[in-house]
Amino acid sequence: MMVPEIITSGQNPKIKTLLELQEKSRARREKGLFVVEGRRELDHCLAAGFIPDTIFICPEIYSCHTERSEGSFSAGEGYTPFRSRTASDPTRAVDSVNGTSSISSFSVSGPPASVPRVARPSGGIPSPDGCKVFHVSQEVYGKIAYRGGTEGIIAEMKYKDRRLEDIKLSDNPLIVVLESVEKPGNLGAVLRSADAAGADAVIICDPLTDLYNPNLIRASIGAIFSRQVAAATSEETISWLKANNIQILTAQLQDSSLYYDTPMTGPTAIVMGTESTGLTDIWRKAADKHIRIPMLGALDSLNVSVSAAILLYEAVRQRGGRFAETSDL
Repeated sequence: MMVPEIITSGQNPKIKTLLELQEKSRARREKGLFVVEGRRELDHCLAAGFIPDTIFICPEIYSCHTERSEGSFSAGEGYTPFRSRTASDPTRAVDSVNGTSSISSFSVSGPPASVPRVARPSGGIPSPDGCKVFHVSQEVYGKIAYRGGTEGIIAEMKYKDRRLEDIKLSDNPLIVVLESVEKPGNLGAVLRSADAAGADAVIICDPLTDLYNPNLIRASIGAIFSRQVAAATSEETISWLKANNIQILTAQLQDSSLYYDTPMTGPTAIVMGTESTGLTDIWRKAADKHIRIPMLGALDSLNVSVSAAILLYEAVRQRGGRFAETSDL
C-alpha cells in the first residue's frame, strides 16, 4: 500500500480547493462537496450516511487529541474504539472494529493512501473506495482550520439532497420549521435545540443560507447531521405538513395565544420566521393556531434560537418529558 502524500505548502492545489469550498457556496454547489472540520462533527456526518471524498489529517494534532480523549492511542496500531450512532437507529452503535466507517478507522500513521473497501454490516456505514487521505503539516493545518480544538482532521464530503420526502416521522412527530432565516449561527443554534429536545426534523423554508455553510456546521456542532433536515419552499412544506396531519403552530405576536396555553401533545410543527420581519402571510393563513412567548420588557423580540428552545421544551413538557434527577445535585 502507498504512503499518504504529505502536504507542507498552503499553495498546494488540494489546499486551495479546500479553502475555496470553505469560503464559497458556489464552489460547493459546482463541485458537489462541502467541508466538515473536527472529529465530533465528522463522526455525526458519517453516521448520517454522508460519503467522504477526501480526508486531511495532521498526524501530530490528531494523535495528541486521540490520546487525551481515549487514552489508548498508538500511532502504529490504527486506532479503532471510537464509536457513534446511526441516524436511522440511535440505539445502534457504529464501530470501526466491525468494519464500519467511524473516523477512527482513518490511520494517522499510515500506510493507506485511500480508505480500503470494507463490508457493510447491517446498519453500518461503509468506508468507500476512492476516499483519498492526505497528511498535512501543522503549519498547513493552521491555515485550513477555522478554530482550535478540532483534533487535526478535516474532510471534504459529498453533497446529499435533503428532501421532505426523505423525512421519517415518529408516531407523534415534533417538527421545527424556519422560514427565510439567514444567519448560519442562528440556524446552527436552532438545530442544537432541536437535537436536545429530540425533534424529528428541522425544515428550512426558502433558505437564504447554504445548508453546508461551514459556519452553520460549526454552530450546530454536528446537529445538522444528527437531525433530519430538509430544504423546501413554504408551499411545499405546508402541503407536506397537512398531508401528514401535523398541526401548524406559528410563532407571532399578533392575534396569538400564549404558548403554554396551546396543546402540543399531538403531531406538531413549530414555525418561526426572521427576527426582523417575522413570518409571511402564507404561514399565518395556513396555521392551525398562532402562539406567542410573553414579552415583559421594553423589547418585543427574542433571538429565534432562544424562541425555538422555549417552544420545543414546552412541547417536551406537555408530552411528559422529565429531566433525570440525581441524588448528588
